Amino acid sequence: MIQSYFRKNKNENKIMIDSSQRQFNLCLILKLDKTWINKILILIIFYSFNVNIFSRDVYLFSYFKNNGEDGLHLAYSYNGRQWYPLNNDSSFLIPQVGSKLMRDPSLFLAKDGTFHLVWTTGWWDKGFGYSSSKDLINWSEQKFIPVMSHEPEAKNTWAPEIFFDNKSKKYIICWSTYIPGRFPATDSTGHVMSSDPLKRKMSHRIYAVTTKDFKVFSPTRLFYEPGFNVIDAAIIQKGKKYIMFCKDETLTPPQKKIRIAYADKAEGPYSKASDPITGKYWAEGPSPIFIGDTCFVYFDKYRDKKYGAVISTDLKNWKDISDELVFPSGIRHGTVLKVPENILLIFYFLQYLQ
Repeated sequence: MIQSYFRKNKNENKIMIDSSQRQFNLCLILKLDKTWINKILILIIFYSFNVNIFSRDVYLFSYFKNNGEDGLHLAYSYNGRQWYPLNNDSSFLIPQVGSKLMRDPSLFLAKDGTFHLVWTTGWWDKGFGYSSSKDLINWSEQKFIPVMSHEPEAKNTWAPEIFFDNKSKKYIICWSTYIPGRFPATDSTGHVMSSDPLKRKMSHRIYAVTTKDFKVFSPTRLFYEPGFNVIDAAIIQKGKKYIMFCKDETLTPPQKKIRIAYADKAEGPYSKASDPITGKYWAEGPSPIFIGDTCFVYFDKYRDKKYGAVISTDLKNWKDISDELVFPSGIRHGTVLKVPENILLIFYFLQYLQ
């Protein structure tokens, strides 16, 4: 665990960076007196050492708890199975825009070291939230991106997800929206919209925008229409193929499972959805990642109030490993990503200095 490398000695007001477990004979002890000059000097020394020493990859998981009122939570793992909360499972970022919720946080690490974060700001908002950070502690001013404001009848903007297309050098952000009457053939298959006086049933589709800088966005377009009520799309690349995992939101008859679609280009068009890859439980919020040659797909088993995952080496045969997972208590719909280990060490260091 990270704490074995970086820990605070409360009795002597020191920080110890101990790399002996990594087959190095370095033990650096720094006395701190909290002056800005010392902070800067210590940070320079810390960066110099950690660049050469801490080279493993680690996995982060962004998630929310309860209804998303307190904002962003993060956990880390070295193997994709055991996950430990960061910041004592306290929030990293309190929501300030839209309906002031932070549900379904999607966190992406760009090549320039910037973390980009998008999230669901409320149940019935016509846009999503955005913020960025270099260190997971200090965040840019939050913005509300009104991607569905042009649709007078649009009712929501759920679970925005970030994918970076290396070919076009653009970020694709996709989400689900319900527009009454837009897809009447499947309107009868969804949940009743509680705030609708007409008690219409919701039938979602996946929409998307692209951006290069999170300042200027393309016009919103319909991204995926599989012929059924669909939410929670997440894209990953394998070789020359783009793979989209999504949730079949059909209630009548109940589906509530994760399916897969494929494309030759990141922006589609995507194929017909596969048969379900999840089991006899309701699952949502798929988040895929390759760990070695194995594809892990995490999801929220929301009726069971716990997290689950399936794995595959060929994207055809899937094994459920939900019983092998250890996650922080109360975790809800989130996103997995790979980061260099030094990012977590720097986070602990900056947290101490604050």
